[in-house]
This record gives sequence, structure tokens and C-alpha cells, in this order.
Amino acid sequence: MSTTPISSTSDSRNDAADQPAAGTANLPPELTIHSPGTDKTGASSNYDVAICGAGPAGMALALLLHQRGMAADRIVLIDARSLAQASDDPRSLALAWGSRQILDSIHAWPAVATAIEQIHVSRRGQFGRSLIGRSEHNLPALGYVTRYGDIVTALGAACLQAGIATLRPARVENIDEQADHVNVVLAGAVPAVRAAIVVQAEGGLFSDQASRSQRRDYQQSAVIAQVRADRPIAARAYERFTEQGPLALLPQDQGGAAGEYSLVWCLRPEEAARVQALEDSSFLAELGAAFGTRLGRFVHATPRLAFPLGLNADPRSTARTVAIGNAAQTLHPVAGQGLNLGLRDVAVLAKVLAQGTDPAHLAQFTTLREQDRQTTMRITDTMARIFASTSPLQSLLGLSLTAIDLVPPARNMLAELLMYGRR
Repeated sequence: MSTTPISSTSDSRNDAADQPAAGTANLPPELTIHSPGTDKTGASSNYDVAICGAGPAGMALALLLHQRGMAADRIVLIDARSLAQASDDPRSLALAWGSRQILDSIHAWPAVATAIEQIHVSRRGQFGRSLIGRSEHNLPALGYVTRYGDIVTALGAACLQAGIATLRPARVENIDEQADHVNVVLAGAVPAVRAAIVVQAEGGLFSDQASRSQRRDYQQSAVIAQVRADRPIAARAYERFTEQGPLALLPQDQGGAAGEYSLVWCLRPEEAARVQALEDSSFLAELGAAFGTRLGRFVHATPRLAFPLGLNADPRSTARTVAIGNAAQTLHPVAGQGLNLGLRDVAVLAKVLAQGTDPAHLAQFTTLREQDRQTTMRITDTMARIFASTSPLQSLLGLSLTAIDLVPPARNMLAELLMYGRR
């Protein structure tokens, strides 16, 4: 028997005060239950697959399982946030072309998404850059930028239409693995869930996670905001490496306003705190000094948020439990691979579990995903560490960007990894 305590299936903004006390006679307020085979309390006695975390990865997995033939009432999604709360999440996410193919296949493409047709990669203070374009790959876009809330809204609507069982808000307190099933113990008066396989699909923030087998604190924090430039270049994303960490600008036109970008600026923690506290005019000036003048001047910024960055990964599974996406591997945001790697996890896991929800089939998943996971982790880890330094090797790194730009096979290999992962 294996017992695993779980603090929450959503992020750190959900606390115990929002949950019902043990022994409460009624179900929690706003508890949404969609399950054709439930009893009067809303609890099914048994599921084939229970997915802890109804974010993009969790809901995409449920829809892919259903698409591959698993009955909707044999799948349950559990999350500590209501769908309305998740849909209000303003964070921006980058979706690779391969991720669009996955979301399109389950009819869950977000209503609003800005196309990325070019990616410009450079190193501050060094000669050399690389420019990757969609035309080289005969694609309409290399990727897209959208809001987290828009993704979960589309996925939530698709899950509702499919009739997939859903418990939210419901907080997971414990996962108890037995030889032939797993019990998922929920907080308050929500009955426990029993399933053949349990998937952990909600990882939370790096700073809130327990240490896994592969862990590295980058001593960087990401400052995020929406900014506006006065000379935008349509559909071009930027990844600029500085001495403290990468600075990414992703085109994200909202409400018809041109020149809007989603900013992810990685800095040392003390510098991130200082920059986050600056008045808008000072913040925009420092951003301009770090990025350069390719987009003219930065003229507007939303309030800034910051969070610590690190690598925290453990690809192992047990006989009847498995982690995917951020719950299996939290990455540095460089190259925007986190959710994309998670959706590739989803595609493989759905294929495996559609063939059988037993330990023999689940064991195949870790083997099938090892190469892509390890390659993506090595690439993002290397980029986060080596480019963010003042070492004499920086001149060679600048030349390497030029080499990538001048050698089509190298540029194509990098683009293929960003769009589809290691295949």
C-alpha cells in the first residue's frame, strides 16, 4: 500500500479557508458535479481514470481518453478551483504548433490566440542572432500565444459537452494506492473517489513544490506583465538572453490593440523585486535598455508579478499513479516548453490508457516519454544556465546563434524541437 498526502490539486492561491470543515453535512458551495452515473451525493463508486488537476493538461487528457473510446462516466476530473475561477486567470501561455494539433483534435482550441510566425533569438551585448520563420516549415504559424483562462474555457466547454465527470472545487487530501485500485481522499464532505489509475496533473509553482529527483534552483525570478511597444513587428516573438537570464516578448494583441506583448523577464531575485516595484515609467525605461530598440519604445505596462524559477522533475510512476506536465517536470520558462511538453505527455498517456487501465499499460508511458522529456529538460536547463552568465564563453555563444542561422539543418532541428519535441 502506498499513501501520498496531497495539499491541493490547484495552485497556491487556494487555501483551507475556502474548503468545508470535515463532517459538514452538505457538499461545498458551488461544487460542480457532471457525472451521468453518480449517486445522490454526486459520487461515483468507481472510475477507470481519476485526474487530479483540471487545468489544460488534465482536461486535454480527459478529452483524448474519451475520443479514444473511454466512456465519459469512467473518467473524473478533480480540481480545487471552479471553472469560473480558472477562466479568469490572466496568465499568458505559448502553444507550439504541435500543441495546436492536439487541441484542434479534441475541438478545444481557444477562441483568442495570437499567431507567432517568426522567432528572433539573440544575446545582449554579443554579435549573432538566429531568426526562425514559419515559411521554412510550410506552416501557418510556429506557435501561438493565448491566455490560460481562454484555454481552460475552451477545454471546459468541450468536457461539459462530452459529459466527462467533474468535481470542482474539491481539494485532494490523500492518495492511497492499493494493489488493484487507488483511493483519492477529498476534503470535507465530498466522498472519496476510487479509480484504477490516478493521474496527477497539477504541479503548482516551483517554490511550493517538494523536491523531486532532478532539482535545480536557478536563482532567478520571472517578472511577468503585458507591455506595449510603439513600433511592433507583427507576429514576431523574441527571446533575448542577458547576463541575468532570458527576456521573452511574445506578441499578444488583445481587444484589437496593436503592439501588445506578453513579457517574461528573468532576473536575479533581488533585481526582480526591485524591478517589480518600479513605477511604470522607470520600469519601461529599464525594459527598453535591456531589450534594445527593435520594437521602438515601450509605452505601457500592466502591474508586474514575479515568481521564482527552477527545474524540479521526477519522471517515475508507481504501478497505478503517474504525473504529467508540470506535476512531473517543472521547467525554466525559456523557449516556452512547459505546457507543450505537458500536452505531449497527455497525447502519449491517452494512447496507452485507452489500451488498458492497468499497471502493465501504465508502465509503457514512462519508457515512451523518457527521450522527449529528458531532451527538453536538458535544452531548457542548458539555455537557462549557460546563456545567463558573464563568462568569456559568451562570445562563442553569440557565434553559435549565427551558426544556427546560417546552417539550415541546425535551424530546422531547433525549430522541430520547439514545435514537436523529440520524436
